[in-house]
Amino acid sequence: MSHPEAVNGRLNAEILLSLDVAGDAGYHPCAEAYPSADVASSTLVHIRDWDESRIYPDTKRDIRISMPAKIGGDLGLLVCQDGKDYVDSEGAVRAIQVLDSLMHRGEIPPTVGVFIDPGQSESEPRQRNLEYDAMNDSYVTMIEDEVLPMVERKFDLRFSKDPAQRVAMGISSGGICAFNMAWQRPESFGKVISHCGSFVNISGGHEYPLLVRNEARKPIKVFLQSGAGDVDIPLGNWPMANQQMAAALEFAGYDYRFEFGTGGHNRRHGGALFAESMRWLYRESGVGRTSAEDDALASELSERIRAVQKTI
Repeated sequence: MSHPEAVNGRLNAEILLSLDVAGDAGYHPCAEAYPSADVASSTLVHIRDWDESRIYPDTKRDIRISMPAKIGGDLGLLVCQDGKDYVDSEGAVRAIQVLDSLMHRGEIPPTVGVFIDPGQSESEPRQRNLEYDAMNDSYVTMIEDEVLPMVERKFDLRFSKDPAQRVAMGISSGGICAFNMAWQRPESFGKVISHCGSFVNISGGHEYPLLVRNEARKPIKVFLQSGAGDVDIPLGNWPMANQQMAAALEFAGYDYRFEFGTGGHNRRHGGALFAESMRWLYRESGVGRTSAEDDALASELSERIRAVQKTI
């Protein structure tokens, strides 16, 4: 039987085999996904079929907004791609319940969650990839210039302009999208959570490790997660791609954390770690280099290189 889409007997459709693997069995929603009775609940509002984007005309998307019980002043912000699945109260992450627990304990500031789904387009069947995998600033421009001002106006909110109070999160193509948001606009998004990020050759994302190594370090803090059961298809190997990203972030002196587990291409490991991910992003980690440390490292390496050159 002929398989015209196969390359060396392998298929990109194998991604489906990574969605539920034996290595996921030990992962469950974190304890903070089950708030105690004294934890105030955020209000969840659902905007259906939002179609006002000028960046992506002729698209519709659902947007869900979670607003903490106590609102006042400049609010922290979590922008989450593929938002519907992250807010599922029976899902792997249960993001709103976790945010409520963390806010109740004072471990994160009062935070609004903007959970946004990819656009739906009658003319572009790959709209999600067009938005999430693109190596440009179109998507973050839509978020920053269109979505967030609309949410602020509609619900009388004021988001902090401090990038250290603004987190981007997503899975798969949504994971590389979250990183790209901070990479393109570090003055707007200073924190990233990427679950099983697609740093592979969908739309050039495999270039990110080289970009991270060779461009001046950006003031962003990054939490990466992947697993041994993550995707391995002709488009790329997700475990290896995330390991390469982690190595690049280490090499370039970023404040980062990489959690590599046994799971597949899903939110289960990321959900188990979500509360800890947020806590880590909001506390001093002691990871990453300063400019002064960069200078000291360059001096040390130059001395070592000169010593070797004298022997050649």
